Amino acid sequence: MRKLIVGLLSVVAIAVVVDFTAAAYSEYRVSRSLRAGGELSADPEVTIHGFPFLIQAAQGNYRDIEVQARANRPDIPGEILVESTLNGVHLSTRNLIDNQMRSVMVDRVAGRMRIEPVELGRLFNIPDLEVVTRPADKSDGTGGSGGSGMTTEGALVLTGSIRLGPENRSTDRISVKADLFLDGDQIKLVATDLYHGGVDTTAPVTTASELGPDLDKAAVLARFTRTIDTRDLPFGVPPKKVQAVGGNIVVEGEGENIRIDMDRFARP
Repeated sequence: MRKLIVGLLSVVAIAVVVDFTAAAYSEYRVSRSLRAGGELSADPEVTIHGFPFLIQAAQGNYRDIEVQARANRPDIPGEILVESTLNGVHLSTRNLIDNQMRSVMVDRVAGRMRIEPVELGRLFNIPDLEVVTRPADKSDGTGGSGGSGMTTEGALVLTGSIRLGPENRSTDRISVKADLFLDGDQIKLVATDLYHGGVDTTAPVTTASELGPDLDKAAVLARFTRTIDTRDLPFGVPPKKVQAVGGNIVVEGEGENIRIDMDRFARP
């Protein structure tokens, strides 16, 4: 009986090792395909969830695959983080081995684009830019504080150091109210007013009274206003939601029962 138990445990251990080895190889093949098609600077991180993997491979139906990579784009200095979750990926083992996976049918695709604080600072040309959320101002009856009639996905406070005039060689660290929302396929960060309340930042903030009456308010708000295209959302899925999370701007989209082009993971 002891020998039988030891033998069964050995078989199970070998089966687990073979299963994880096959999963790792498949993750490598998918990663290489995504890098080549998406013109990425490094292999994306691919994780195929679910055990046993070999049953999924035999059925040609993978329940849950996660992909994460960093990608360059011309309008945002530095790199952005792109992520995708694929549920119900229909791919035969032969096509996987032969690298014939450019067009793949998927039950559900969720894509995310994450712009991190460093890249946001470079985008605004405000290196110390900080982003925090605040309660939405719905006083204008449109769901936002800007009177545009668009749905406000997030009411934010943006804080950073800027030069307030061409002859002013010093910088002032100030805060502004801003609305974050989706307008079609574009993310819009629109500064609407100076922020006079308290906000947690890493450095002191210049108060409204210290700014003085000659402040060019419109010019200040323009420095904190940007439009960002979402064309790099993984696999070209349409954006559905944008929000600020931990100082990051995160835009998400999804699609169901679609055929994805592996070359479009991080390309327009």
